Amino acid sequence: MEPTKIVQEFWDRMQARDWVGLGELLADDLAVEWPVSAERIVGRDNYVTINAEYPEGWAIRVLRIVADGETVVSEVEVPHDTMGVHRVASFWTVRDGKIVDGREYWTALGSDPSPQWRAAYVQRW
Repeated sequence: MEPTKIVQEFWDRMQARDWVGLGELLADDLAVEWPVSAERIVGRDNYVTINAEYPEGWAIRVLRIVADGETVVSEVEVPHDTMGVHRVASFWTVRDGKIVDGREYWTALGSDPSPQWRAAYVQRW
């Protein structure tokens, strides 16, 4: 399977809560960094468990997936019933049919208020 299809399948299995299937797409020694929270998740099992134990009420909407060789970038929207809407930009390395590492930037929409000095130059949405 080509890298973009692996990442699309990753998000599809995440949405389906197919934790076994998700694990099949990940390397055993997967390492994923979450710079916003200063965390590094090492190991397929740890990554799958963190996602499986995340409080329910969320959905996945893939906005785009682009690739350059083994590097795949996805932008995903994750609305949650009680936590609001989050967006994640994920940078994955896909090698030999498995996701081997990643870096994900999670943020809540509107969580970084725009400064007043930019008001004349931007549109709020």
